[in-house]
Amino acid sequence: MEHLNILKEMTMAHGPSGFEGNIRELIKDYLTGKAEFTQDNLGSLICKKEGTSSFPKIMIPGHMDEVGFMVSAITKNGFIKFIPLGGWRDQVLLAQKVIIKTRKGDRTGIIGSVPPHLLSAKDKNTIVEKKAMFIDVGAKDREEAQEIMGILPGDPIVPDSTFHILGEKMIMAKAIDNRVGCCLFMNLIKELWNTTHPNTIYGVGTVQEEVGLRGATTSANVIKPDICFTVDVTIATDMPGLEKEDSEVKLGKGPVLTLADSSVIGNRNLRNFVIDTAKENRIPLQYNTMMGGGTDGGAIHKSGFGVPTVVISIPTRYIHSHYSIFHYDDYDNCLELLIKLVKGLDEKTANNILNSN
Repeated sequence: MEHLNILKEMTMAHGPSGFEGNIRELIKDYLTGKAEFTQDNLGSLICKKEGTSSFPKIMIPGHMDEVGFMVSAITKNGFIKFIPLGGWRDQVLLAQKVIIKTRKGDRTGIIGSVPPHLLSAKDKNTIVEKKAMFIDVGAKDREEAQEIMGILPGDPIVPDSTFHILGEKMIMAKAIDNRVGCCLFMNLIKELWNTTHPNTIYGVGTVQEEVGLRGATTSANVIKPDICFTVDVTIATDMPGLEKEDSEVKLGKGPVLTLADSSVIGNRNLRNFVIDTAKENRIPLQYNTMMGGGTDGGAIHKSGFGVPTVVISIPTRYIHSHYSIFHYDDYDNCLELLIKLVKGLDEKTANNILNSN
């Protein structure tokens, strides 16, 4: 598993929506000397890798942010109230460890609520809502939390999670959504460093995807891309309760071409190019639709005069929780597919995609 170290480093790093600075610096460190860096005013990092032609400009975004929280208030007894940054289901939160990032360093806490022993019979059978939860950091009062521990309203909060290999090739970690997308464009640029490609690549670590595709909007305005391959994760359906899904997406069976989601319908000509490239190179490819979620492609395809866009994803279980799982072979195959796509996307091919809509 050649790229395991960077996957571990990127998923273990902390970077919720609006606080992606640590991730941006890791990408810079990895690609120093191999890409030209620019940054938009929201903080998205643009990594330019020139090929033999300036056309087409290929944008490959992977969002840097992970789902997290923000301190909203501190009670007089020293408990931390919070708001979500991104989509969290209430039932995955209770009793989970978190880290509050303060000016005085990291503070560990645990998410709590009124214990079930003290609830009515009716309330015991209902899901506790986030607004009724709090974080216990061990402070005796508000003054200790603020003055001694340094916790202030507006501080970011991240899951306190570790990195694991399950079996031979299953990877379990936080922030797989979407540090795998960042690692894919990072590895792509590194792999292509000493080879030629008939275009110019813009790998982009976007900010604030989980709260509204914000960095994708601003970075696309900077780049003005001709083609976009959005790289992200998608829902694996190979688990109990999802056996009757029309489109089964399995871990270890290849990357996924999303035909449509709530934010973008994949460009038909670009879709065909992806399918043909995968088939010619014997790269496994799965298909899905995901109308309950969106990606950076939803913002990018509407920029400028419009940008032909498709979403290529890594199938993943349990996203938007403290831990997710993906299969390393899917990552390897997705990287190989991106390399072949970039090498095959010359001026003539790009014009055929652009002019056949």
